[in-house]
Amino acid sequence: MSKLDLLYAKLVFKTDTEKRMAISRKVASLLRNNFTLMDALHRIEMIESHNGRKPNEPFAIAMRDIQQNLERGMTFAQATYDWVPRDETLLLTSGNVSSLLVSLENIGSVVNGINRIKRAMWSAIAYPLFLFVLTVAIIIMVGLYLVPPLAEAAGSAVVWRGTAASLIWVSELAGKYWHVLAGGFIALFILIWVSLPIWTGRLRTLFDKLPPWNTYKLRMSVGWLMSLAAMVEAGVSVPDAMRLLSDYSNRYLSDILEDTLHHIANGENLGNALAATGKDFPNEEIIGDLIIYSDMNDFGKNLNQIANDYMEESVRKMENISSVLNSVGIILVSIIIGWVVMGTFQMQEQITSVLM
Repeated sequence: MSKLDLLYAKLVFKTDTEKRMAISRKVASLLRNNFTLMDALHRIEMIESHNGRKPNEPFAIAMRDIQQNLERGMTFAQATYDWVPRDETLLLTSGNVSSLLVSLENIGSVVNGINRIKRAMWSAIAYPLFLFVLTVAIIIMVGLYLVPPLAEAAGSAVVWRGTAASLIWVSELAGKYWHVLAGGFIALFILIWVSLPIWTGRLRTLFDKLPPWNTYKLRMSVGWLMSLAAMVEAGVSVPDAMRLLSDYSNRYLSDILEDTLHHIANGENLGNALAATGKDFPNEEIIGDLIIYSDMNDFGKNLNQIANDYMEESVRKMENISSVLNSVGIILVSIIIGWVVMGTFQMQEQITSVLM
């Protein structure tokens, strides 16, 4: 096996989420039937390598490398660190086989939930963004290619009125500054995109109520809550789980979790600690539920139910946000097109009236 084979295997293993989840389910099933972890991995390696005939198959390489890491004394989380995304590494606890079994059984539902909310987020953002780009493009194209020939034909004899005058004004603006408009749009898009994972503070809390920051907040809060629920159910304490999630999170989420941990260290339960941050994360209703359940028995199971319910609710919210943004985008494009058509007709009428 060459280094290139190893790099390719890691790339395939990380990107093929569906098959990686299938492997996780197989390992969990074998552990549930009293196989040792090493034996389970070896059996899956034999399947993936076609009984050793194709040892350089990506998933066979993965199973073999993980076994070798375990033989060196690594925990399962450490052994799989280079093979799975960070958020999955967090769920692979370093405890005994029973906690590992719980983690493997939970990981599929967590990854599926996170992927669902990601797809919903992209659905909410992609089409409205396309409509916004289309609107800007229409304005620039009209200013560069539609209005100038009509204005040139009219000469200086026409005094433009009404919608035609606004069309001429936009045309002149687009003709002189189209590159500024296009560059400004691109710069605004980049600024918003960069701000999503790194912008923190009280002002960000206000912007989290507006798109696209509110959709990003939903995605991050769902992933955090589902991961936390899976870790707590596997036996990790809430402070330890929060600390691990903070260490592996981006600046936006880490800032919220560190603030929450500060209040937990002062004796608050999870719900009260989230409320004390004043950041409305995930939202007021979830915080209220966590305040109630944090001091009750079977918190892990209750937290798991809260996380699943929140994921379903968030997908519906994403769909509602998508519908609203799509409607706004369609209305905006329709208004622009109507304005262009009306302005063009008025230009033709005013040109005709002068020539006659």
